[in-house]
Amino acid sequence: MDIQRIVLFAGLAIVSYLMVLAWNEDYNQPQQQQVVEQTQSLGTNGGTADLRVPEETGSAGSNGGEFTTPDDDSQAIGDTNTGEISDQLITVRTDVLELKIDRVGGNLVESSLLDYDKSLDSKASLKILTNTKNRTYVLESGLIGRDGIDSSSNGQPPVYDSATSSYELSEDANELIVNLTFTTESGVEITKQYQFARDSYEIGVRYLINNQSGDNWKANLTGKIVRDQAPDPTAQNSLGIKAFLGMVVSTPEDPYEKYDFGDLSETPINQSVTNGWLAFLQHYFLTAWVPERDQPAQFQTTRRGPLYVMGFVYPATTVAPGETAEIGASAYVGPKIIDRLEAVAPNMDRTVDFGFLFFIALPLFIVLEWFYGLVGNWGVAIILLTVLVKAVFFHLSATSYKSMARMRAVAPQLTRLKELYGDDRQRMSQEMMALYKREKINPLGGCLPILVQMPVFISLYWVLFESVQLRHAPFMLWINDLSVMDPYFILPILMGASMFLQMSLNPTPPDPMQAKIMKMMPLIFTVFFLWFPAGLVLYWLVNNILSIAQQWYITRKIEAEVAGRKH
Repeated sequence: MDIQRIVLFAGLAIVSYLMVLAWNEDYNQPQQQQVVEQTQSLGTNGGTADLRVPEETGSAGSNGGEFTTPDDDSQAIGDTNTGEISDQLITVRTDVLELKIDRVGGNLVESSLLDYDKSLDSKASLKILTNTKNRTYVLESGLIGRDGIDSSSNGQPPVYDSATSSYELSEDANELIVNLTFTTESGVEITKQYQFARDSYEIGVRYLINNQSGDNWKANLTGKIVRDQAPDPTAQNSLGIKAFLGMVVSTPEDPYEKYDFGDLSETPINQSVTNGWLAFLQHYFLTAWVPERDQPAQFQTTRRGPLYVMGFVYPATTVAPGETAEIGASAYVGPKIIDRLEAVAPNMDRTVDFGFLFFIALPLFIVLEWFYGLVGNWGVAIILLTVLVKAVFFHLSATSYKSMARMRAVAPQLTRLKELYGDDRQRMSQEMMALYKREKINPLGGCLPILVQMPVFISLYWVLFESVQLRHAPFMLWINDLSVMDPYFILPILMGASMFLQMSLNPTPPDPMQAKIMKMMPLIFTVFFLWFPAGLVLYWLVNNILSIAQQWYITRKIEAEVAGRKH
């Protein structure tokens, strides 16, 4: 039974390691870098250069060459110091989003997800984008370059006009258009258009250029995610595992590359990309910019004082006098839901990170979501998934339980062999193997269910940890959130009791030390499971109950067979 001891110690070591990570995460963290208070309004760059336009190497509209750094900041987004402006913020409300657009620059400075609560204790809608004195996380877009109205050479960013300060998607409409207008001194009419759709977190951002001046108009479209280094406000730590907080860049050559704040500080990004996207990830939620299909763009990152700037710049667009043009991109502000992300851009569904066992976790999630569609309760769906997993491994478990039942039945014979050959380990091993062969016992059989279920257990952990659908998902009674630990530790205690009962059905190991370890395992695992998500403990509890029923039936059947042979 040495293999059982190895498996038990390995499992204990793994869980102990996770607990050390959890302790280190909670009690030994370095102090978070203080977020420098923003003393000016959105867009202040503190004199630091922002994203650059491509160097022109061909005709207008080509993708240019490498990005250049001019001697001054004339090609960069300039400082914004807007002063007092009446009705500066425009409110936009759809069925799933409530946003605020700053008329100064026309940027998205606040977003609330109407279908997601801020917390279990607060029914206020969850905010993702925000722009306050102490927090900055916004989506910027603008026109930079030679004639760009957002270039610092113009002194101040544009102040757009709007027909109203509030827009709302009506019940009988499927889309909402918000037009912000601005006219330059030379007579170029610019309309910044936001496009919203029902039941969608995707936002179209378009610039409509009407050149009524006497000269060619030329500028570059840019879209940026601007964020401070504040911790993830939506994060839920479990066993020391943290959701990724940082930027993701997707290109045809490298579909999913992650950069945390340290990476962005050490190695700024500057690469030409066609048919890619960039995003900033938090636990459960993300913001993203997606350039148009087949449109080359330069992806860049930089710093603006304490802020991280992540974005893209299009090649220059030229509009002749009397002509019109339209340029734009798509943004996403919302939850990490696989179906929605697949519709936004290729490979964006990979932001739902199910870990290295994703090939197991993804089918588990699909089945779990299907069960939820039938019963409307994620806890019940987890129970049904557990029954299904148990059914899949039913015959393997039965084989293992038969082997364990036979070992239990021949326990007196093993004790007798120990008494006869306890001083001769080689002879004792030979006699034990002969007994196992005669009774058709596989000494490794008892370990198979544990080994087989561990990948499923780990995969389900990642499903519960990463799926926004289970955030604040209630089960029943005191379980209000299956994605976090049981607040009263009732499920872990029940799980420990079920594990103790299951251990009582197993044969007593001949090694006294191993027998003591087996007796301690229910208590040890109960302590470990106190910090597991309630949904995962529910899975293990139901699995134990089903295993006990199956093992009890098989044990009684085998013991009856052995007793019958004796008579």
